[in-house]
Amino acid sequence: MAKFYGIVGFMTPKDNGNGVWTDEIVEQKYFGDIVKSQYGYSYQSSGNLNDDITVSNDISIIADSFANEHYSAIRFVELNGTRWKVTSVSMQYPRLVLSIGGVYNG
Repeated sequence: MAKFYGIVGFMTPKDNGNGVWTDEIVEQKYFGDIVKSQYGYSYQSSGNLNDDITVSNDISIIADSFANEHYSAIRFVELNGTRWKVTSVSMQYPRLVLSIGGVYNG
């Protein structure tokens, strides 16, 4: 099992004043493990010129109080210099298991 240390991105609402709310990305660093093979990937056909790449990894992070309170706001995980979209989150106290898919373009 490979080790993980990297950035997890959370989308949190922010009040800009006058009742205007915008979404803001908050980045936190976490330790954990890469549960599935780090090199599992596939190409997915889309309407784009080039196929999209997807990975089928699960990353198990050791969650702190911020992650436990905002797990529904997790949007991406940075792995090997690329931000990957989080497709699902599973709570296994004291860890969160993040399933990742395609490249995050937010």
